[in-house]
Amino acid sequence: MIDILRENAAATEERMRPTAAGLAVVRSAGAFRLGTPPAYGGSGKDAATIVRLLADIARGCPSTAWVASTCMTSKQMLSFGDFTDGTLGEVFADPDAIFCAAGVPAGRGTTGPDGVRLTGRWDYLSGCEDARWACLGAMVDGAFAITVLPMAELTIDPTWQVAGMRGTGSHTVVADDVLIPSARVVSGPRLHYPPDTRTLQLWGLGVLAPVVGATVGALDVVRAMFASDRKPFFTSYARMADSPGARHWLAEAAMLTQRAERTLLALAAAIDADSSITDEQSSRMAQDRADAGADCRAALERMLDLHGASGFRTSNALRRFWLDVSVASRHPQLNPYLAVEGYGRALTGSVGP
Repeated sequence: MIDILRENAAATEERMRPTAAGLAVVRSAGAFRLGTPPAYGGSGKDAATIVRLLADIARGCPSTAWVASTCMTSKQMLSFGDFTDGTLGEVFADPDAIFCAAGVPAGRGTTGPDGVRLTGRWDYLSGCEDARWACLGAMVDGAFAITVLPMAELTIDPTWQVAGMRGTGSHTVVADDVLIPSARVVSGPRLHYPPDTRTLQLWGLGVLAPVVGATVGALDVVRAMFASDRKPFFTSYARMADSPGARHWLAEAAMLTQRAERTLLALAAAIDADSSITDEQSSRMAQDRADAGADCRAALERMLDLHGASGFRTSNALRRFWLDVSVASRHPQLNPYLAVEGYGRALTGSVGP
């Protein structure tokens, strides 16, 4: 799987969406069934298994891993509404179908005799060009609601112009007076949102896992360089590994990467071990996620120092990993200053900022 994803990573970045070959191999690995309810063909995997799979995918192609992760969270959004069996059977008819979602109520809906008329714009919907269904938050008749509708009934505004994670195709999705059957709209007492703490923590790891996996992928590139006959320029060394300084920098990059991996797996194990997570524990987990993201960025900096300016060539996989980690690790789930702010608030029992 990883080799196929590596072979397709450049094309994924260039076309700003995963390739057909990349999607096929990820689908075969069961990544698009994550989040599908077991009753409809999904596989109820534990957090540790999920993050390992997402990290493995990212080792080959971070953007494709991100689409798999957001597909999982998009599908899980449906579990927080009392949708009918008929509706769930319809949307999960293909357990491997790709979903995209936005919980922000960026749309407005009005209920009529035929259903709900929905209009709005939702930003940053990763994988929307390959998604079959969209789960969208909206204000329907003045109340927050979760809606689910086919992507074929929506349009895409290509707004994703970002240096890294370009292959996620996280464009803006637009609804223009789209009619949705009432059975595909849930609000009020039938809606149990926001999610429980355990699910929110899993979503946070769904962000961290592609970042960690991408960092491991970058380390693969640098270790391959050390195994080659390349030598440090302007030195008498015959190869990179002959330089004590280069070996030291490689060791630091590897240790930072491995520490981020250990943090990811430890957080997943904590989620699997205890379904009840306190506010203080949740805040500490957010801090740990942010620290792991910082470790990944620091590891990439050492790798780029080792590789030199050639690491920034557009054809170099290291450049793509660096940009992907730089962008993805700035996701709100890995925000360092908000993490430390929240942890301090939890430790002191403060309710204000």
